[in-house]
Amino acid sequence: MTKKESALAVVAKVSGKDPEELTPDAELVANLGMDSAKALELLVELEDQLEIEFSDEDAAKLNTVGDILAFVERLES
Repeated sequence: MTKKESALAVVAKVSGKDPEELTPDAELVANLGMDSAKALELLVELEDQLEIEFSDEDAAKLNTVGDILAFVERLES
């Protein structure tokens, strides 16, 4: 499983959505119904599963599923 696939699996788990439902433009708050507690849970899970660390600045830029996938892609390159 790639890091992007792992990230998508984490988003699905935390949001309670099927991975197939998650589109890059899906907003974490508006479309996936995440509140600040769920968003924090998502960041912690992503850090644990992908063995990465988000700065506060990076975390503030993660508003959509696509933002998360793009961040992970940058880490892989």
